[in-house]
Amino acid sequence: MLSPNDKKLEKLDPFYRPSMSKQKTSAEIISEARNALRTVRTQRPFTPREDQRKLFGPASSRTPENRPPSSFSLHASSFESSDSRPISSARLSPLELRPKAPASPALEEDLCLSFPKPPVDAAKMRRISSARARLFRAASQGALLPDRTLPPAEPKKTVESKETVVKGDPMVKINGIYLTESNAMGHLKSHPLQLTYDGGFSEIQEQEMFKGTTSLPSHLRSGGEQGKRCSRASSYSSSSDVSRLEARAVSKANLQEKDTEIEVDEVFWNTRIVPILHELEKEENIETICAACTQLHHALAEGNMLGNKFKRRSILLKTLYKLVDIGSDLLSLKLAKLILALKVSRKNLLNVCKLIFKISRSEKNDSLIENDSILESLLEVLRNEDLHTNTEAFLYCMGAIKFISGNPGFLDEMISKGAVEILVNLIKQINENTRKCGTCLPNSGHLLVQMTATLRNLVDSPPARSKLLSISALPQLCAVMGQYMADKDVCTNIARIFSKLTSYHDCCAALANCSRCYALFLKVINKYQKKQDLVVRIVFILGNLTAKNHQAREQFSKEKGSIPTLLSLFHTFYKLDLCAEEQMGEAQQPKVQRPRAPAEDVLIKLTRVLANLAIHPGIGPALATNPHAVGLLLATLEYKSIEDCEELVINTTATINNLSYYQVKNSIIQDKKLHIAELLIKLLVSNNMDGILEAVRVFGNLSQDHDICDFIVQKNVHKFMIALLDAKHQDICFSACGVLLNLTVDKNKRVILKEGGGIKKLVDCLRHFGPTDWQLACLVCKTLWNFSENITNASSCFGDEDTNTLLVLLPSFLVSSEVKAYQYSPEEVKYAFLTSNAISS
Repeated sequence: MLSPNDKKLEKLDPFYRPSMSKQKTSAEIISEARNALRTVRTQRPFTPREDQRKLFGPASSRTPENRPPSSFSLHASSFESSDSRPISSARLSPLELRPKAPASPALEEDLCLSFPKPPVDAAKMRRISSARARLFRAASQGALLPDRTLPPAEPKKTVESKETVVKGDPMVKINGIYLTESNAMGHLKSHPLQLTYDGGFSEIQEQEMFKGTTSLPSHLRSGGEQGKRCSRASSYSSSSDVSRLEARAVSKANLQEKDTEIEVDEVFWNTRIVPILHELEKEENIETICAACTQLHHALAEGNMLGNKFKRRSILLKTLYKLVDIGSDLLSLKLAKLILALKVSRKNLLNVCKLIFKISRSEKNDSLIENDSILESLLEVLRNEDLHTNTEAFLYCMGAIKFISGNPGFLDEMISKGAVEILVNLIKQINENTRKCGTCLPNSGHLLVQMTATLRNLVDSPPARSKLLSISALPQLCAVMGQYMADKDVCTNIARIFSKLTSYHDCCAALANCSRCYALFLKVINKYQKKQDLVVRIVFILGNLTAKNHQAREQFSKEKGSIPTLLSLFHTFYKLDLCAEEQMGEAQQPKVQRPRAPAEDVLIKLTRVLANLAIHPGIGPALATNPHAVGLLLATLEYKSIEDCEELVINTTATINNLSYYQVKNSIIQDKKLHIAELLIKLLVSNNMDGILEAVRVFGNLSQDHDICDFIVQKNVHKFMIALLDAKHQDICFSACGVLLNLTVDKNKRVILKEGGGIKKLVDCLRHFGPTDWQLACLVCKTLWNFSENITNASSCFGDEDTNTLLVLLPSFLVSSEVKAYQYSPEEVKYAFLTSNAISS
């Protein structure tokens, strides 16, 4: 049962009316494009390709003095040799090792008779242990001490140890510890290296005791008073002596193991590396040197000599640095790859990144870069090096990667090697640092320009877009735009990324869920209102977000100043475009040959956003009652013709169509309906079918008003609508039939259908499109029903030929509707049935 309001609508039966709260039929879903409120499509803003590869293009907001250079000279002298030393090693000054002469018996006796010194305190022992540890560590890393400082000993002589050994009949006493004779021998043999401490530091003595003997030496076997006295004096520190002996034994074993490793490296160095270095020093020709570099890289990898821990690294780097002056791009790439593999740092890392950047500036070198796989080395720098200490090196490294990403042939390789993840991770680091410190890193803006430009190139690939969604990169990009709002280049690149991403449904939905993006975009518009290249992309993004997402329309409308900001932007670029039109003048070249003006492109995207927003029931009525909004739309139609700018005129007309849907109080559209109708006639008489279709749709909404119906008849617009029924275009026939339907609501205007063969054309539309388009068939039946109201004879109303045709068509539609009733609404079936009954009776 229909409500009173629904009955009123049923009586007037306008073409476009607000939809009832009922379930949509299949035909309505399929024909969604015909709805009164429609979104508008447009092309993505065009970004011209830069002629030259530079860090910052010609459109950059940075002045030459405020940005890093893209051109520079680089020579072997630019590199530092100090970086060739492993940074993990610490150089120690050599120690003076003074051999200690054996003491005389008298002196030995006096020493033994003197009172023993108290044990060293714990803190002092720790300092001594630390000194010894540093000593052995320095020795293991290359600062080796001399093996011996004592003069060669006589073959049969032994150096007397400061350890006193006393032998009794069953036991041997060493430093107060009683051992059996065999245990004593094993103990002494296992501790050949001894350190004696004189106060602070120590003297290192290597003593070889009891070589080739199976029993104690004879001079140690004879026990006497002197030996007993010395043994009593040494018994105070016996336990600590044994611990020190064991620690020294372990340290010496480790040192000997290190010496063994170095000897193996020395053999590999002399047999595999040195001959290649000799080849490089000859510098005979480029091909030979390049082949030698490749051979050297493979040999170093085989010998596990890559990285920054190898002892002879300095020799390698100095040789490689000298070859930079040759100036060959092919050779420089091989040198750069090898130098990066040796893990240089600081200034040398910067210089090698500059070297690759310089080579990558030439597009003809892309094939060399692909063959040498230098991309992996560059990504390795970004992945492993520290961002804070190598910002400038990262800048030129990213610059080279940006150039490479401009070649579509590299995209798959970059994505497979993790370029997307690496860049997003760096962006996260910059965001976190800015959030914690409250300030941006030095040169981070320059770096972000390169990173975002690279991402802009990567998002052309579907796998890259999938990765960006999977790692939640869009909120990070929004955060960067918010933190670097003052950097127009960064904002422009991110806008370019979003304009590409939002052209795809999944990416558009992901950005729409970032609630902060709407306020962010409005802030960018307000800050850069006259910067066309940035604003046009932001408006394009908003158009994509609001095209098919009702929630996005609502969220945007809730942002403070959203509609006023758009209207202010509309007014700014309307004035700019109007001035440009006036300057062109009539004496210039024909308008059809003029390129699209930048201001005009902004207006195209902006009217699209307004058309999309007008679909929202809370925004559309507000816009329809806004004099500023409607005034700008009408002004655009007044000074623009469809020949000048087809897309702008069609978008503007579509926006007016959406606003004219709302029959609200104080509607400016209703107040200016006659003026709008005058402007639409210009579109009707044009040769542009898209423009004609949009004009007819607006007439469909406006023709619900009696004044507009009178205007249509007075201006003979109805004849034009009847003529459009001959068009073999279903949407045009549908819209034209809707206008005629609204005209037939007035009994006095039903006679116009007989002009120009209107009845016959309606019947032809029913025959051609009715079996497959029941929405159109329903409109035709409604129009025929209105026309035939209160008739007494079908033949006198429709004519014999058309009556017979209808008597055949309508019953067939009723049979079809019974078979496929699930597809059609009761309204569609009802009008077919009523019309059939009226004719048959």
